[in-house]
Amino acid sequence: MALINGSVVTEFILLGLTDQPDLQVPLFLVFLLMYMITALGNLTLIILIVLNSHLHTPMYFFLFNLSFVDFCYSSVIIPKMLMNFILKKNFISYVGCMTQFYLFGFCVILECYILTSMAYDRYVAICNPLLYNIVMSPKMCSYLMLGSYLMGFSGAMIHTGCVLRLSFCDGNIINHYFCDLLPLLQLSCTSTYVNEIEVLIVAGKDIIVPTVIIFISYGFILSSIFQMKSTKGMSKAFSTCSSHIIAVSLFFGSGAFMYLKPNSTGTMNNGKIPSIIYTILIPMMNPLIYSLRNKDVKVALRKTLRKKIL
Repeated sequence: MALINGSVVTEFILLGLTDQPDLQVPLFLVFLLMYMITALGNLTLIILIVLNSHLHTPMYFFLFNLSFVDFCYSSVIIPKMLMNFILKKNFISYVGCMTQFYLFGFCVILECYILTSMAYDRYVAICNPLLYNIVMSPKMCSYLMLGSYLMGFSGAMIHTGCVLRLSFCDGNIINHYFCDLLPLLQLSCTSTYVNEIEVLIVAGKDIIVPTVIIFISYGFILSSIFQMKSTKGMSKAFSTCSSHIIAVSLFFGSGAFMYLKPNSTGTMNNGKIPSIIYTILIPMMNPLIYSLRNKDVKVALRKTLRKKIL
């Protein structure tokens, strides 16, 4: 085989979630449905925000970017994953694998910082409402998003660069449903010590720093909510914030379990379920959790549908 970046492997085989024949069709249908819901929910939100001027606010600016990222990285992973359920061997080229790995890394790191920006936006809106228009100016929102994209780009470049230095000499079977970092490290026939240190530093920074900022922000938000005089308003705000906190906890918790545990190169069989949470479940849940329940979005949806009908 031709040598590619020090590797003698020119293609990989993705094992997928399971090799049990009885589960292939049911799982294919389940994940196909989940992908359709993800695509429909996120694309609907993107279209509504673009078409309705009253949604051109900082909160929906961040939601637009979150929906865009969720749609992109679920599309990077799920279609290839679905092929595992209908093909005997799901091949992916070396270049295709590295491309998928880079795009996944870029999107998932970007999402970490978009969620951080959203938490800060909600903190300012609830805890300092009189300063909201000044603090969350269009310029500040642009800086926050630019910083998020730069963090995603640089983090993905570092992860991918460290993987490209590895050699894959013998095995080419990836025990996963996409080209993730840890199963690739398991396949390498060269030392992965540098990669493991890099994962702890870069992934630790991209998980721990946003998590701390988000939970500090929501801590202040919850403190402000409990000081509300209106019981109805307090209940509604607490319900909204609790759903946000649950989604963020699932996203960052599953990521930390995968990439920050001490034995990072252990068996991948136990890591597939946490991976499903942050690659498939969260992108499907985000449109509902963050926006489709909102009154403003419902109004925008009715207006848009009415215009299309008329």
